[in-house]
Amino acid sequence: MKRSLDANKSSVRESLAKTKLSLNDFANLISPAAGEMLETISVRSQKLTQQRFGKVIRLFAPLYVSNECINNCSYCGFSRDNAIFRVTLSIEEVLREAWELKQQGFRNILLVAGEHPKFVSNNYLRDCVAALHAEIPSVSLEVGPMETDEYRPVVAAGADGLVVYQETYDRAIYDAMHTAGPKKNFDWRLETAERAYAAGFRRLGIGALFGLADWRYEAICVAAHADFLLRHCWKAQLTISLPRLRPCAGEFQPLTHLADRELVQLVCAFRLMFPDAGLVLSTREPARLRDGLIPLGITLISAGSHTEPGGYTGAGREKIHHTERGRIVELASGASEWAATNGHATNATGQFEIADDRSPGEVAELIRKLGYEPVWKDWDAALTR
Repeated sequence: MKRSLDANKSSVRESLAKTKLSLNDFANLISPAAGEMLETISVRSQKLTQQRFGKVIRLFAPLYVSNECINNCSYCGFSRDNAIFRVTLSIEEVLREAWELKQQGFRNILLVAGEHPKFVSNNYLRDCVAALHAEIPSVSLEVGPMETDEYRPVVAAGADGLVVYQETYDRAIYDAMHTAGPKKNFDWRLETAERAYAAGFRRLGIGALFGLADWRYEAICVAAHADFLLRHCWKAQLTISLPRLRPCAGEFQPLTHLADRELVQLVCAFRLMFPDAGLVLSTREPARLRDGLIPLGITLISAGSHTEPGGYTGAGREKIHHTERGRIVELASGASEWAATNGHATNATGQFEIADDRSPGEVAELIRKLGYEPVWKDWDAALTR
């Protein structure tokens, strides 16, 4: 990180002149000096993205199947000790949510769940994927880490992608943020993408959650991790996500700050460092910023997202229960756990608040206005038969 802070414009220009960048060059591109050259870097990033990906933006939707969790993570709305409304969807309810997303146009879905073996077993995930595979060509997972042999049945059922964020690469902060549960094991989580690759996943997604450790430190660690995976898991496609902390249950406040302009610089630096990696942008970011980032290096975005199970149709709302410190508790007489509030389809608690609440159709129209083509279908299973 010191190299990044000490870089000058001359070293930034030297890095920009290269066709293949090293980690030292990446450090130069996220430096304060490079921040003063953002327009030049942005133009280079936009041109390179169009060369490698064309004028195409792929769309996906997260489908939360459970917010049960045995981990205590200070920054997460699903944290075990948070007093929230929880539910795990049945296979039929997952299908109902997926069908709604399909009606909206999505053919690329990310199944998301908290980590709780009682509710979210590998058999449950396998059955979810198998049920969805006939309807949805591309199904990925963002769930608690598993062993390679536990992943294999899920891959065989039709899952093609695995996303796992390290959250923070700073071991001291990681230890402080994860106070209970299997997620406390830093190395086990760090090695997840390699186990997923060995199980046959053809797409791997990584990232850090910005707002915990210094953003430049996190970025360099993500870049080093991505570089390792590209060399050792070279048959898989790699995506990198750059999420920033959002408000959630528990009211955790970010420890550090990544400004909008710095996020733009980060996207461009990752594009120049990894020309063929997919860069992901979620509805954590506000509409105006997302619109501006789309041409600069982003290749995959979510739209119309809900971060609560049943958020698209209200599926499972009659089974919602209230927990405090991992225990189900009864509410006051007359209280309704399952009644939808504030126009939401369900009262289940979301993982975090989204910032861009535009519909998928509105986002797709914006993409067209920018001169790009929105693509809803990322993969077809027929291609692998």
